[in-house]
Amino acid sequence: MEWVRITSVTCDDMAYLFQDKQAQEVLIMDDLFAEMKSPEPSRQDLAEGAVLLRQRALDVEDKLLDGVCQISNRAPFRNMMTPGGFSMSVAMTNCGRAGWVTDRRGYRYQENDPETGQPWPEMPDVFCELAEQAAAEAGYEGFSPDACLINRYEPGARMSLHQDRDEKDFQNPIVSISLGLPATFQFGGLKRTDEVKKYLLQHGDVVVWGGASRLFYHGVLTLKDGDHPKTGHVRYNLTFRKAY
Repeated sequence: MEWVRITSVTCDDMAYLFQDKQAQEVLIMDDLFAEMKSPEPSRQDLAEGAVLLRQRALDVEDKLLDGVCQISNRAPFRNMMTPGGFSMSVAMTNCGRAGWVTDRRGYRYQENDPETGQPWPEMPDVFCELAEQAAAEAGYEGFSPDACLINRYEPGARMSLHQDRDEKDFQNPIVSISLGLPATFQFGGLKRTDEVKKYLLQHGDVVVWGGASRLFYHGVLTLKDGDHPKTGHVRYNLTFRKAY
């Protein structure tokens, strides 16, 4: 830093310097308030057929979380095993007609919880309504999910890049709702080697993809530690699909 010696300053000089400093502070504050007042876009196109609807689920956040609690009481979260024998870091449960499961026999949908032999809990109305509305807003009218996979992420959990290929008809979209801690969503292309873009998903965000992007690779980077006022140290992801 270079110091400058000031030998004499008149009253007019002081007034000018004071006014100039005030002007600079006003400009800085204007910039700060502009950043604070600029909301994120309510809709963001990720790719052809893929849309991010910011904060779309906030109006029913408490009902969604209450539904997750009731479902997990009947069908507890569990860390399933992949066909290769690895335990998944993300804990899962399901609701709806069909539930997605994985074990040594492979990935598949089945109508009964393999741990209890009982049907999966019924999908709450608020789940269905939000999934159908979000799909319609993204351009997929008439979507009616019969499966909801609920993922519970704790710090350190992640979901590697994968395609959703276990459904019978790829004409139906996928609707994904984020609740709780923020997470980095990865969205690639039809090949695992395609460029992957990253999007920060916040509490209440909804992603819908189908059509040309229905089989795009996607995943979630390792969840960072944090404390959310609604979910604590946890992130929930509700993924709606048409399995049959």
